Amino acid sequence: MRIVHTLTRKPWTTAQGIIDNHYPGDAFQRPKGKLGLRFLIAVISIVFFLLVIAYGERMTVVDWRPAPPRGVLWLNTAWLILSSIGLQWARMGVRNDRMDRVSVGLVAGGVFAIAFLTGQLLAWRQLDSLPAFGISNPAIAFFYLITIAHALHMVGGLVAWIRTMEKVWRGHDIARVRQGVELCATYWHFLLVIWLILFGLLFSGNSQLEFLLKICGLK
Repeated sequence: MRIVHTLTRKPWTTAQGIIDNHYPGDAFQRPKGKLGLRFLIAVISIVFFLLVIAYGERMTVVDWRPAPPRGVLWLNTAWLILSSIGLQWARMGVRNDRMDRVSVGLVAGGVFAIAFLTGQLLAWRQLDSLPAFGISNPAIAFFYLITIAHALHMVGGLVAWIRTMEKVWRGHDIARVRQGVELCATYWHFLLVIWLILFGLLFSGNSQLEFLLKICGLK
């Protein structure tokens, strides 16, 4: 019966947490925002992993023609790296109680993120203007699908960034903006890693074909 009692406990409830704190080892306590972000990151990771597998599987078909590499994607990658650096600067400002650094880092992170999204729009227009390539080309279709999915997640991050910036503009103390900055920085770093993987495997021409097929278990 002790096993049944253990399995039926609900450590996530406040009442159970108070009870558990009377025993060695406190109940698991973590801000809801951080838990929610971890869950979101796990879901997004699975979505992009499945997209990469689908992309790799489609590459094995004989009619496959790789999308032509776009030089603007290198610039976009630089914008996203700078955006992530800006958010990290804001995070360091929060940890050192420097609101001036928080403001500068948040502004820089947001501006470079918008530059990245603008560059993505330019890349889509460039591909759309190529006469030899169109949406009927599976590589182009996947390019649009994956980059738009990533861009949408960036837009979602900008919504959280705007809410955090609003608190800073209203003069809230650093304790009120701490969690927002931490979550934005973590999310930005995650999206940067996702983009670097996608860019390295999918948009650098045909040089990574063999490697991609191997990690997808297709060769």
